[in-house]
Amino acid sequence: MTAHSNRAMRRFVLAALLGTAVLAALPVAARKPAAQPVTEKIEIAAKPIPAFEARDPQRRQFGKLLYRGGIALSSTYKNFGGVSAIRVGTDGERFLALTDRGYWLRGRIQYQGQAPVGVADAEMSPILGPDGRPLTTRGWHDTESLTEDSGVAYVGIERVHQILRFELGKQGLVAPGRPIPVPVEAKSLPPNKGLEALALVPKGLPLAGTLIAFSESAADEAGNARGFLIGGPSPGLFGVKRSDDFDLTDAAVTPAGDLLLLERRFTMLRGPGMRIRRIPLADIKPGALVDGPALVEADAGYQIDNMEGLSLHRADSGELVLTLVSDDNFSSLQRTILLQFTLPEP
Repeated sequence: MTAHSNRAMRRFVLAALLGTAVLAALPVAARKPAAQPVTEKIEIAAKPIPAFEARDPQRRQFGKLLYRGGIALSSTYKNFGGVSAIRVGTDGERFLALTDRGYWLRGRIQYQGQAPVGVADAEMSPILGPDGRPLTTRGWHDTESLTEDSGVAYVGIERVHQILRFELGKQGLVAPGRPIPVPVEAKSLPPNKGLEALALVPKGLPLAGTLIAFSESAADEAGNARGFLIGGPSPGLFGVKRSDDFDLTDAAVTPAGDLLLLERRFTMLRGPGMRIRRIPLADIKPGALVDGPALVEADAGYQIDNMEGLSLHRADSGELVLTLVSDDNFSSLQRTILLQFTLPEP
């Protein structure tokens, strides 16, 4: 073998050894865990909304509800906004919310008397999928609905028609979401009119243990919204009567066994609108078409925006309190507002 051949052979062997070393290192790198998503503390500014109707600041009763107060929220944090669902804890202060871009938001509502005046201890964190990575990495960013019970949360994702289950009580905001089975009919909903509202029926009420999911708007030939009974004693489908161009955006269950439906409307001619209806849980069953009276209805003459989130808790006074929140669509022309009303009990 010539000297030239020896040098060529040495270069070949060296390249082979280097290549083997690189290949050996690749599986190790692949096994490295993904960087842990960060939960960041943020500052939220709050501007009081003392009157629900600016034309009559002293007025407190609107339909069946009594206005307690409200705040307009803002933050310089880049991911703040687009709040599409909220659940307020039993203490009336701590809350869990989510944005439609796949982020958790939690904090504590501050009060002056019965009126909310601020938000403290706020933090945000990306919502994680089954693989422990942010939902947005797989395009699951249109997170629209939330319900929670005993440390377990369920999140509905509109465009992909998925519902994820989170063990927040055990793992906090870094808990990965595990998909649960959804009815096949939910998979065929239009992309932007999918799972918009969730409510979990607690023990002791009709349909106890049932997860109720709702489509945003028309889903059947008659133009009614579609409801899905998932799990529980009577799984199946039912319809929700639509009227006056209102679309479903959230739901909550009262201790008396009623389902409250938050609805919103927007037209160029009439501007934004909001309505809350009450439907007895006893009326809901597979194949039923349900309707109910409005507790309150408001238009652009009131302090509303794109109202998307609804929660219910019992105050220390014993009163039932509704908390509503709006989705500003990350637009400077809209607001994130939090409103509270008292719901008188029969």
